[in-house]
Amino acid sequence: MKGDKVFSLLYPRGKEVEFKKLEDSAFHDLGLDVICKAVTSGPKEIEIIADILSYLTPDPEVANYRQDVFEDIKNLPDIRAKIAELFEKIEFNRQFGMIRKSKDEVEGLWLLMHRLGQYRDYITCVDSLKECLSDDRIRSKGLKDFKAYIDEVYVDAHFNELKKDLERLSMETSEIRSVTLGLNLNSRLEAVSMGIVSVNNKPFKKSGIVSNFAEGISGDRIKDGNEWNGDMHYRLVDKKSTPGYASFISDMLKHTNPILASTGVSTMTSIPKGDGLTNAPAQFDVTLNKMLDAIAKSLRRTLDKYADMALYHIADVIPEFLYYIRFAEFMTGLEEKGFTFSKSKAVTGTDNRMRVKNFYNFKLALSLSDPKELVGNDLDFDSDHTIYILTGANRGGKTTSTQGIGLLFALAQGGIFVPADSFEFEPVDCIFTHFPADEDKTMNLGRLGEECIRFKEIFNNATAESLILMNETFSTTSFEEGYYIACDAIRALLTRGVRTIYNTHMHKLGIDAEEFSKDLGQKASSLIVKSEGGNRSFKLAVAPPEGSSYASDIAKKYGVTYDILVGEMR
Repeated sequence: MKGDKVFSLLYPRGKEVEFKKLEDSAFHDLGLDVICKAVTSGPKEIEIIADILSYLTPDPEVANYRQDVFEDIKNLPDIRAKIAELFEKIEFNRQFGMIRKSKDEVEGLWLLMHRLGQYRDYITCVDSLKECLSDDRIRSKGLKDFKAYIDEVYVDAHFNELKKDLERLSMETSEIRSVTLGLNLNSRLEAVSMGIVSVNNKPFKKSGIVSNFAEGISGDRIKDGNEWNGDMHYRLVDKKSTPGYASFISDMLKHTNPILASTGVSTMTSIPKGDGLTNAPAQFDVTLNKMLDAIAKSLRRTLDKYADMALYHIADVIPEFLYYIRFAEFMTGLEEKGFTFSKSKAVTGTDNRMRVKNFYNFKLALSLSDPKELVGNDLDFDSDHTIYILTGANRGGKTTSTQGIGLLFALAQGGIFVPADSFEFEPVDCIFTHFPADEDKTMNLGRLGEECIRFKEIFNNATAESLILMNETFSTTSFEEGYYIACDAIRALLTRGVRTIYNTHMHKLGIDAEEFSKDLGQKASSLIVKSEGGNRSFKLAVAPPEGSSYASDIAKKYGVTYDILVGEMR
């Protein structure tokens, strides 16, 4: 993916940005699929949000640009609501504008009239959007640049000229008040075609040309020529009882002359029987175009000048706005329940490649009703802590913490506030996960073989700017074999300088962490989930593994020590 749109709220204007896409497995391992479905229920919106979160760039300017835009949208709910309303109208107009007849068919007057209304609505929306984005409370470069972009559109699309043209066309078309229809008959008095006799700027009155039709064709009163002399009467269409124009004309004939009534009107051009009045305008398109050719051509020429207006470029930004708006609404709801989020800061060129205070797992928070159930943690990535070997009790929070770190990067780089008191970080170019695979994916290679192949693929695609999260990797074989493979993997990752969290039950990896770092610029550290008297604390600490002491606590708690067991025998 390359950032090369005319305008985007996802990266600074004029900046070309290279993105890498998360693997589907990583997207799932991080729980982003669950988060997307929690943020919105609409399938299309889920797709939009997932697509944006899936593409990562290590450029800190992009992350900060997004954070600023999200801050404005989240903190200004009134502007957020107004923009959402305006974009809904713009998107509707764009979708309607895409509806066209076949290539060989001339655009009908009725569709042109709808386009005229579409552009009027569009101008109103753009004017309102300009006003909305002029609010002094807006601070982000993204929204300010969007306002400047709309100003440019205003000039480039000749909005002032468009306004004048639409006003003129509206005045011309608004003068149409009635249409005189003409029926051509064959020798058997069957209606063979229909046309428009005239377009009038005044409506017909009840004493018009139709109700006395029988008298008009009786005896020797058949007129020479087809000019109306004003001698006939006009009968109003009863919308409640008349299903369509064809039925109305048929009904009218039945009331005037038995001969005409017996012939029927089924041969009338472009008027199928049974169509309702609501569809009648579309049925008259061809005829109306011929009779109103001058107006239609003028209208078509004017609207075609604006056919490629920036309406479509502005509408392209709607999914990006929707992305921010849905997250803002969702996080506001969580904050009302007591959950905390903060704006992050992307940096580069420092030794502190991540510093987070009091973070928690965002996905875990979705399943909790009380934020007091969460346990916050602090963690840093720097040259002394490039790889964390995380150990601790089963169900003690190792996987949750590992996943939580990945979510911090994914959300922050997506511009979304993070579940922490503070988060300063160097963005990653991609997040790779090596979590246990499904059974059916290991049938041919075996679990260990599949793990090795997957790890090698990840290592080959990762760079010093990547983040790798490993969950019980190489644990599907004996301890000795797993440990041997893991040692080489850790040394290779340190050589590449990839930020990594490797949670494992092989405590010896944590004990030997310093050994892995010899003669290398980056270091591995032992990270543990602390135990408190045999109870899970879910608190992280940089410290040697607690394997033996934790087992001792558990043994004492359940009375399975030598002294306790033997003592009970006495």
